[in-house]
Amino acid sequence: MLPLAVAASWMASCTAAFGPGYAIETQEIHVHFAAAAQPKIYVDALYQLRNTGNQPISSLELRLPARRSFHLENALAAWDGASLSGAVSPANPRDTVFDLPQRWSISERHTLHLAAEFLPSAAGESGFAFTSDAFFLPSEGWAPELLPARGLFATGGIPPQQWRLSVRVPQGFLVHTSGRSAKTSRSANEITVQSVQTPDDTYPFVIAGAYRETALETGVGKVLLWTHANLEAADFHTSLEALTRVVRAYDATFGNRVNRSQPLWIVACPVLPGCFNTENSAYAQYLGAQPGAVSAELASADTLMMDFSGGPPRLAAAAPALAATWLGYGRNPSFYDQQPPLSAFPAFASALGREAVLGPSARDEAIRRALQEIPKTTVARNREDENVLRAKSFLFFYALQQRYGPDVFRRAMDHMLSARRGHGFNLDDLIAAFEQETHQNVAEFVRLWIKHPGVPDEFRTRYESSSAALTTTSKENMP
Repeated sequence: MLPLAVAASWMASCTAAFGPGYAIETQEIHVHFAAAAQPKIYVDALYQLRNTGNQPISSLELRLPARRSFHLENALAAWDGASLSGAVSPANPRDTVFDLPQRWSISERHTLHLAAEFLPSAAGESGFAFTSDAFFLPSEGWAPELLPARGLFATGGIPPQQWRLSVRVPQGFLVHTSGRSAKTSRSANEITVQSVQTPDDTYPFVIAGAYRETALETGVGKVLLWTHANLEAADFHTSLEALTRVVRAYDATFGNRVNRSQPLWIVACPVLPGCFNTENSAYAQYLGAQPGAVSAELASADTLMMDFSGGPPRLAAAAPALAATWLGYGRNPSFYDQQPPLSAFPAFASALGREAVLGPSARDEAIRRALQEIPKTTVARNREDENVLRAKSFLFFYALQQRYGPDVFRRAMDHMLSARRGHGFNLDDLIAAFEQETHQNVAEFVRLWIKHPGVPDEFRTRYESSSAALTTTSKENMP
């Protein structure tokens, strides 16, 4: 997917076509929320397409909302008004291929229309859920994605430089979307909010509901709380202090948050089971969390959906969700498709956030928990299982910090994330960033850490000893 996207972007900048391809000349997505006993979200997308390639096209490939995550009804696809039937793509079961009624000739223009109704998941089901007074559409998965044409030097699927997202909701709703606000209009009992999307808004999002807004100033900018009940700002004093520490820790390690001049939204979840990804996190045990104990989820790079059911949220628990905005959520392709050791990068960032709130002991505890997954004695010819590889990937980032120092680590991470924003990154990019900062053979260190069975003895001894000392001191100070 990522190589195709990169190739499509490069080819789109060329004046002459070298393979099959098309351009999205105009694009509009309309979202209509109907608040009823059984609320629905109507999503309607319209595209004007032109064949800009060097050959006719007989099919179109799209990534549609996943039915295992979204409860959809009355989904339709039409080509110039004629209904299209889709089939699972042989290249990727997540994608859908539509055979066109007739071959799409070079330079021809056609209209593609996609629509569906989103229903909340039934009680007891996992997946997307909402109520009659609030909903959100996160920065991934709900909006159709048009994919490049298939073939050598293929192009297509890139949205135009500007396109419009329209959201229609009941009067009294607050609305926050991606893009730049363009116009708000009112009719009958509804309001319509239109926003202009640009290439910076790769994955659009919508958050809306009958919320009450509380604006708070922190040491890292403005925070907007959207809740259903009136809340006193004083109730959030402790939480906001923790938030300030987390944001400063992430800024210091990964570079400043994108659009840091804009507020950070913290929004009450419409339905808790349908708001959070409650699958057992493979890394939860390292962070001291109980399996499934999730209380925050990132809906966009600037919006946290949170559990307010117990009063003001605990920001230490929000650190894992908040970390993703520094690492490319909603901007970098394949954010969730990384391979080890980079698959552990979000978990490591989460651990840094918890450490900023809870103190240095949280670091030793996280490392100690991960070390427990890795046998002290290993056999070189035996392949390490997934649990061991996951733990080593998590510890790998601490090893980088230890080997090259926190300053080099910060500069290398900032360089990689800034240089690769919007394009994704892999292990080679990480190695290149560290080698640029250190002028050393970092690839050899990475190979020894990942490929060699177990972890170096000095690393284990250092952190197991510090954890033992911490435990002894804690016991001595007990009343």
